Amino acid sequence: MDIQTKPRGCTSFKVRQLMRRLSQHYDAEVSQSGLKTTQYSLLSHLARLGPTRPVDFAAELKMTASTLSRNLQPLIVAGWVAQTAGADARSRLVQVTEEGEAKRREALGHWKTAQQKLNALLGVERVLALHQLIDESMELLGADEAPLGDD
Repeated sequence: MDIQTKPRGCTSFKVRQLMRRLSQHYDAEVSQSGLKTTQYSLLSHLARLGPTRPVDFAAELKMTASTLSRNLQPLIVAGWVAQTAGADARSRLVQVTEEGEAKRREALGHWKTAQQKLNALLGVERVLALHQLIDESMELLGADEAPLGDD
């Protein structure tokens, strides 16, 4: 590999730059529903899973239980997620409430608008290639092996 074909700069920095820009793009749309994009994502995943133990939900999202707990708290306080008793006295379940489902549906339209705008800005082919590159990179990095914590 010659000097001109080697990566230049820090890959982590470049990915974080892209993530910040993507977050700004989605947040500009989704925030019109009163949710942050991360909150919409949590509601959507939890709605898909149904009532689940927080530890299982954290594993599904590839994050630590403490990170998930911090991110769920505002949703619980808002009444969009409920914590209920689990199978035994020590376990808990989290689930989307009716109000949370209504908020998720409201945010969905804004998320779709953000996605359509991104597809138009980058081109569908580039978005598909980006998804493929991310999926392949996650697999190569062993994304299933360790939960992610805070940045």
